[in-house]
Parts: sequence; structure tokens; C-alpha cells
Amino acid sequence: MRKVAINTPSKSYDVFIEAGLRREIGRRMDDVLVQPASSVLIISDSVVAPLYLDDVKNSFSGLAVHTAVITAGEASKSFAVYEQLLTKALEAGLDRKSVIVALGGGVVGDIAGFVAATFMRGIRFIQVPTTLLAHDSSVGGKVAINHPLGKNMVGSFHQPEAVFYDTEVLYSLSEREWRSGFAEVMKHGLIRKPSFLTWLQTTVSSLEKIPVEVLDELLEQSIAVKAEIVAEDEREAGVRAYLNLGHTLGHALETKLGYGKLTHGEAVVIGIVFAMRLSTKLCGLSANVDDYEKWFQSLGYETKIPAHLQADELIETMMKDKKTEGGTIRMVLLRSIGEATTMAVSSAEIKQFLVERAEVD
Repeated sequence: MRKVAINTPSKSYDVFIEAGLRREIGRRMDDVLVQPASSVLIISDSVVAPLYLDDVKNSFSGLAVHTAVITAGEASKSFAVYEQLLTKALEAGLDRKSVIVALGGGVVGDIAGFVAATFMRGIRFIQVPTTLLAHDSSVGGKVAINHPLGKNMVGSFHQPEAVFYDTEVLYSLSEREWRSGFAEVMKHGLIRKPSFLTWLQTTVSSLEKIPVEVLDELLEQSIAVKAEIVAEDEREAGVRAYLNLGHTLGHALETKLGYGKLTHGEAVVIGIVFAMRLSTKLCGLSANVDDYEKWFQSLGYETKIPAHLQADELIETMMKDKKTEGGTIRMVLLRSIGEATTMAVSSAEIKQFLVERAEVD
């Protein structure tokens, strides 16, 4: 079993990586909890639950285990579903010693974590990610739901007790879901670890079937980058903002197109290419962005902003981003591969660059 330690000012915990781990959640949870759970609520979604909910539920013995299944997809990160889950927790009689288990991808992890963060002012939860994308979102304690005007605008910081990552379940994902998660993997190399990025470029030429030994190494290295950054800056007062590379435009694309039209990772890759090109203009990035764009495209990514989206409407949405301050948009840019920075960029300058890129593309 591979293990990555996450150390933050508020809590230290581990990410466990091993095939078949979903069948051992109950026993493993007892090992990581300081105080035994009084009951458990497993929150999953309509895609994951038929595949893996029984495996996780059956791993518990001698404990009241309740389940809640939400509709799969980004649209479920809503106030309505959040309220439904709180109602389920109350009806199930959860108390301050109960534990919520998030079994699913990033959507389930985000909303289940937010339920845990706010139910009775905060109870414990466990992340059991089932997608490649969730290797990023399950670590670091960011939990949230969406508002119609912006993604992840209502949320909290609430660290899990542990993350149990069963790599076996990833092989049931579609190639599109692999692309969504691999975007965050590449991001970690771009902002902090060039050697990891080079390894990815030479090792991963297709997302159709990544060998398990490559997947295990990929996850361990990528999560280690996230762990390092979260340890330095738990609540995004500094370097943790670098994890938002590509996300400012990416979130705007998701919002304008409607949640689910682009996967999160697909939107982020478009945002990364945009941020890299902006970095060549504002930060002196010398990397050949065309080469990176070709690599992204070879893995099946769309790298251009959809032509029907206008610069004005994207700017309007980006201005509602949490990272907007005083009328300027704080963009994550690259001084070099592996060296990220944040920069306040005026909406007028970003609009001009969006228009210029639309003309080129």
C-alpha cells in the first residue's frame, strides 16, 4: 500500500492508495479515528452506488450504516441537494460522533464534505474517491456547493480524517472522465514539479489504458505535490492559490456553458492554455506553449475557447470569481514551468487578450 501524509495546521491525516481498498473501509476507518464512530452515513451518487456502495457498506460491522444516493453530475452540488442530505442526516439520527463517508468523485466529495462541515457545526468525514479527478479535490479540505452565479461560491475548509483511494475503481471510468482528472495531474507538474511533468509527457501517451503501476506512481507523485502545497498554506492565503492554475477561466466556461457540458478537467485545460499564453505576455514564460497545447490535444483535449462564447460574458463571470479583488482578476500565471505566481490583471487587459486569442484561433 502506498501512503501520502497530509500535514496541515488544523489536522494531519493520510491518503492510502491500494487496489481493492473499498472493501476494507470499515476496518481501516477504525484505525484512523481517535474516537470510534457512533454511526455512519455513506453519501454516493447514481453512477457509483450501483457499482461500489454495497462493497463499502458491507465493510462495516456492528455499526448503524445509513446511505444517501444523489444524482450523478455537477448539477447536484446545489442548495436543494445539500438540504436533502442534511434532512437525511437528521432523519438518520446522526450525532456529533457520527462519520460521513464520501463515496464518489469530486461532486460527492465536495457536497458530502460540506454537509459534514456544517451538520451540528461540523462532524468527521472520510473521503473515498472513485475518479481520477477526485485525487485532487479529496485532499486539502476544500468543500463546497455551487451557486447559479458561480462555482464553489458557498463552502468551507473541513479536513477529512483520511482518504482511502481504491485504484481498482478507476478502470471503470470512461476516457472522458480520465481526461477530466488528468488535467489536475498535469497542473501539479506545471506549478511545482517540472520533473514530474516531464515524466508524464514521456510515460503517458494515451489515457485509454494507463497500466496500474504507472497509475499508482502518478497518483502518489501528484498527491504529494498537493500535500506539499496544502502543508504550506492550508487556507489559501498564499501558495495554495497556485492550485487554481487554469481554474478562473475554466470555472467561467463551466458556468456559461452550464454545469456538465464540459467536464471540470476539460474546462481547466482550456484555462491552462489561456493562462500559459497570458504568462508569455505578462511573466516572460519562455516555454513553447504550442508544444504543450499539441500534447494536450494528443490526449483528446479541446484547447480552444468555444467560439460562441463572447469575451464580455466570460469577463462578467470571471469577475464573480472568489479570486477577484477590487475590480481586478487575480490570475495564476507561470514565470517558468514549475514556478507559479499570482498577478492582478485588469478585466480590460484580459478581455483584450481573449479577443486576440479568438482572432488567432
